[in-house]
Amino acid sequence: MTGKQGSSPESIVREIKRQTRRKFTAEEKIRIVLEGLRGEAGITDLCRKEGIHPTMYYKWSKAFLEAGKRQLNGDTIREAGSDEVKELRAENDALKMLVAELTLRNRTLKKTSQGLESGSIDT
Repeated sequence: MTGKQGSSPESIVREIKRQTRRKFTAEEKIRIVLEGLRGEAGITDLCRKEGIHPTMYYKWSKAFLEAGKRQLNGDTIREAGSDEVKELRAENDALKMLVAELTLRNRTLKKTSQGLESGSIDT
C-alpha cells in the first residue's frame, strides 16, 4: 500500500479507505440533500442507505442552502474569463452594427415607400 515497513494496521486500513473512498457527483449530493430535506426518512437512515457519515450530509446540506441563499440575494459570482468577455464584447459590437445598418435600411425603405405612395396618388 504505502510501501513503508512498520506501518500500523490502522494506518494501512485508513490508507485503503482513503484510496477507495466513493466520490459523489454534484447531482448525487443534491439528490441526497433534497431527500433529507423532504423528511420522509430520518437523516441517520438516509446516510446509512447512501453510505455516508451524517456530518457529511450536514456539510452538503449547509453548502446547498448557502448557495441557494446567495442565488436568491443576487450574490452570484460570474466566472467569465477575459477571453470570453472579449469574444462577447466583439459579438455585441457586431450585433449593434447590424442593428444600426438594418434600422437605416428600414428608414430608407419607409421614406422610399412613402414617396412612391404619394407619387402614385398624384399621377
